[in-house]
Amino acid sequence: MATFREGVVRRVVEELDDLVRVEVELPGGESCEADGFPAMLGAVAPGDRVVVNTTGIELGLGTGGRGFLLWDLDGAPPDAPGPGHIVKMRYTPWQTNVLAAEEEASEHHDALLRAESIDGMPVVACGLHSQVPAVAAGVRAERPGARIGYLMTDGGALPLAWSDLVRRAKAVGLVDVTATAGHAFGGDLETINVFSGLAALRRSAHADVAIVAMGPGVVGTSTALGFTAIEQGQVLDAATALGGQAVACLRVSFADERPRHRGISHHTLTALRVACRERADVVVPALPETEDLLAQLGDLRGRHRVAVVDPAAGMELLRGTGLRLSSMGRPLEQVPETFAAAVAAGTHAARLVPDSLG
Repeated sequence: MATFREGVVRRVVEELDDLVRVEVELPGGESCEADGFPAMLGAVAPGDRVVVNTTGIELGLGTGGRGFLLWDLDGAPPDAPGPGHIVKMRYTPWQTNVLAAEEEASEHHDALLRAESIDGMPVVACGLHSQVPAVAAGVRAERPGARIGYLMTDGGALPLAWSDLVRRAKAVGLVDVTATAGHAFGGDLETINVFSGLAALRRSAHADVAIVAMGPGVVGTSTALGFTAIEQGQVLDAATALGGQAVACLRVSFADERPRHRGISHHTLTALRVACRERADVVVPALPETEDLLAQLGDLRGRHRVAVVDPAAGMELLRGTGLRLSSMGRPLEQVPETFAAAVAAGTHAARLVPDSLG
C-alpha cells in the first residue's frame, strides 16, 4: 500500500518548467527531498504544507527512492485543464487529460487519419532507458543531419519530465523530438499506443530514426518473463508491422555479477526469443568480447539478422557531449560495453535510413 505523509516545504532545491524538487520537513524532525510536477500540482513555495508519497523511501528503493508531492495544501491550484479529451492514468486520483496527436482537435489528426506505415523508418528498441542517448549518438555520428525521435512507453516512469536524461539529451542536440505512448505523458507528442506513437514521430514530426524505450524505472525479477524489457520484442514487431526497419539494441554488461545479466542480459535474449515474432536486426558491438556475445545469441542468429558494428565514432561523440551516463548504478566508465551496444545499434539504424526520408 502507498504511504502518505504531511510535511512543510523548507526550500526549493530546483525548479524547472515541468519539474520541481523541494526539501520537505516531516513530523518528528525528519526531512526528505520530494519531486513534483507543476502541471499537476501548481506552484510550490517554502512554507507550504504538502502531502508527500513516501512509498519509495519506505521501501528503500534506489533511483525511485524519493518522495513525490501529491498535493500542496496552501499553494494555488494548477491551471484549469487544457485542451484534449484523452485521459492518461485513467481511473486513478492522478488522471490527467492530454491533447493526443490522434484526436480530431489535434493539428496532427489529418496526417495520422489513415496512417498505417512509417515509410521504412528505422526503429531502435531498447531494454534500458539509460541507453537512449547512446543510440542517438550512434545515429548522429553516422548521419549528422538525421532527425531523431524518442518514443517513451509506459513501462517505467509515466511522466517524461522525470527523465533528466532525455531533458539533457535534447539540450545537447542528441534528441530532436519526443513522444509519449499509453499512459506515459509529457512528450512533444502525446499518443495512445506504440503503433500510433511511431506513426506520429514519422508522419507528424518527420523523424528519420525512432528510438523506443520505457522511461526510468525498469522492473526486473529472477523469473523468465517478469520484467519490463520484454516489451522490446513487441516494439520490434510493431516497427515491422508498420513497414519500418526493426533494430534491437542489446543490453550488455561484463560488470554485472548476476549470471543472468552477464554478457547479453537474459532480458534481451528472452525478448528476442519469446516476444519478438518477426525477423529483426540484432546489432552486436565490435569489442574484444564480440565472439562471446555472438555465441550467447545461439540459435537467435538464425531467426534474426545479426550485424557487428564498430561503435568507436559514436562513443567519441557521446563522451564529447559531457552527459553523465550510468546504467544500473554504474557510470559509463565502468560499463562502456552497455553504451557501446547502444551506440552500435544507432549507427546501424542510421545506415538503414532510406534516401526518401528527411
